[in-house]
Amino acid sequence: MINKEHGNGKLNRLADEKSPYLLQHAGNPVDWYPWGDDAFEEAKAEDKPVFLSIGYSTCHWCHVMEKESFEDPEVAELLNRDYISIKVDREERPDLDQVYMAACQALTGQGGWPLTVIMTPDKKPFFAGTYFPKHSRYGIHGMMDLLPKIAEAWKGERNRVEEAAGELTGLLHRQAGEGSGTKAGETGALPQADVLSSAFGQLASIYDLSNGGFGGAPKFPSPHQLIFLLRMKERGFEQEVKRMTLDTLKAMHRGGIFDQIGYGMHRYSVDASWLVPHFEKMLYDQATTALAALEAYRAYGDEEVALLARRIFEYVETDLTSPEGAFYSAEDADSEGEEGTFYVWTPGQLEAVLGKERAGLAAAYFGVTAKGNFEKETSVLHRTRDINDFASSRGMEPEKLAAELETIRLLLLEHRNRRPRPFRDDKILAAWNGLYIAALAAGSQTFGEKKYAATAGKAADFILQRMVNEEGLLLRRFREGEAAIPAFLDDYAAMALALLELYSSTFDSRRLAQAAQLARKMLELFYNDDGTLRYGQVEDSAETLPLTAEAYDGAVPSAVSLAAMALLRLGRILRDQEMTAAGEKIISRHGEKLQRYPGGHTYLLAALDYALEPPEELVLTGKQGSAVFEEMAGAARSAFKPRMEIIYRPVSEEDEIFSVCPHLKELPGRKEEATAYLCRQLRCLPPVSDPFRLKAMLSEPV
Repeated sequence: MINKEHGNGKLNRLADEKSPYLLQHAGNPVDWYPWGDDAFEEAKAEDKPVFLSIGYSTCHWCHVMEKESFEDPEVAELLNRDYISIKVDREERPDLDQVYMAACQALTGQGGWPLTVIMTPDKKPFFAGTYFPKHSRYGIHGMMDLLPKIAEAWKGERNRVEEAAGELTGLLHRQAGEGSGTKAGETGALPQADVLSSAFGQLASIYDLSNGGFGGAPKFPSPHQLIFLLRMKERGFEQEVKRMTLDTLKAMHRGGIFDQIGYGMHRYSVDASWLVPHFEKMLYDQATTALAALEAYRAYGDEEVALLARRIFEYVETDLTSPEGAFYSAEDADSEGEEGTFYVWTPGQLEAVLGKERAGLAAAYFGVTAKGNFEKETSVLHRTRDINDFASSRGMEPEKLAAELETIRLLLLEHRNRRPRPFRDDKILAAWNGLYIAALAAGSQTFGEKKYAATAGKAADFILQRMVNEEGLLLRRFREGEAAIPAFLDDYAAMALALLELYSSTFDSRRLAQAAQLARKMLELFYNDDGTLRYGQVEDSAETLPLTAEAYDGAVPSAVSLAAMALLRLGRILRDQEMTAAGEKIISRHGEKLQRYPGGHTYLLAALDYALEPPEELVLTGKQGSAVFEEMAGAARSAFKPRMEIIYRPVSEEDEIFSVCPHLKELPGRKEEATAYLCRQLRCLPPVSDPFRLKAMLSEPV
């Protein structure tokens, strides 16, 4: 066993890693290896099975299992004696997580983190589960019982173990083939609008009329479902869409799932009413919730959902932004060894910070009681009533009450910031940054605020300059000066969409060229002629690790759906038939699954909605910065037109955009005069130079 002296303790092999999750385990007595050839060669040489543990740095039950088992000398002794142990950060290596989570689900019918897998030295799993305590209890096998039994089977019943491993590996390959969509060789037609209606009906059937959101407890934000619903606004479901999207976003904004003091979305609610959250905060939840809120604001003009997006941006700027301008991954749920401690309050704590009168107001508004709504008689802050109703009940003017509540919030925030903070995972991931850059750029378009685009542009430049290898290929992770790990499909797709949104918010031709370059590289690295997509650039082992990309949406839109949307949008803007055909083929490949379970593929259905409609395009010409041009651009950017692309035809004929979109030269530049060319339903309307006329045209139904 290799240990390194460090201070008064010893560190294992994980001490040389960059992943915060792996570094959290660097002081364990377990002889951990990072994933790599060294571990598997050692397993073969010593004829030991491999114990694989997958988790992430802000995972509550990962912390629990570490404390109970991996920090325990007795458990470590069993692992070090009979196994080669490997730790993997699922956020750095989502490919490994995908494969071995599929193994766990196939064996147990469920999954989650920490993920525990035991496999042969040639990477074939034969046992899997999630959390295991040290000792067996409540029907859960303990490590002290489990590890010796599996080691005994490995030594005494090797044929049976290897047979089971071979059968499971074969099943994983079959499932990967099924997950890729239709059978090999089948092309399939692009699904039609009835699939969209079926998905709408499925979501409507599980909509929670009392609390917003879909289904019961635990309840996840799943903003991509709302993004899909908004596509149904113009397909005959106007009132239902308005109710479901606005009520859900407002319920989340007012609930405990939203941090009422420091802002930002928590991971999910353990109840159906969005009250008590699982407290970790993930960058991707901030990104997708902001995107859904921005689209809902564009569609309906509701100021509360606009405020939700702005507050998310404020949280990320304050707590998840690196000095270089890119965005960190997450904040933990735990502090001081317990979940939620940083966030909850008692009436006495409020009074100590605010004084008696203000504490009474804060307790009434944020639902803080002596009994509490969380553990140890503490309360998760949430807004119990609409501010106008609450002001009326207190005999106050709403404006005065709002100012007083903001003073209260800032006082509580100042005090809370002196509490021990949850751990922050400061690694930078390309895919998650791409989603958030897209959200910021969309915020710039929606609100007409250039600062959001500037912040998004700085992050994009960091990714494109610091997170590429010598061949110019994208890398997934950056931390402490090191970029590493070849990027996956979702990294390329999310960054392509981010750059496209940046182009729409700035008309910087460079952004469109960068998006096109990433999309073409994505096709080269991941796309198969039959419409399937590989998830990783290079399969770790074609024999044991099927890396077909999954279309099913999880906490974020699937890599398949992000890729399809990026290709369809860029194909339309660039007049690139190869991109368009690939995007449509990706959707067609999954047509059967879209028919069978549309509600599980909502972002791919949003891409289908885009593909089914005839192109709608707005080309602006004239001098940027002029009052008329900016008013016209602002009207176009802030309109709810999810199927319309906005392109700028520069005055200068030397602009880079003409090498990317040569067809734009067909339009006259009109020099200084701002002019808009709106083309829809395969025909172009007469050009207009009046902002009011353009706004009227944009508000007309297609």
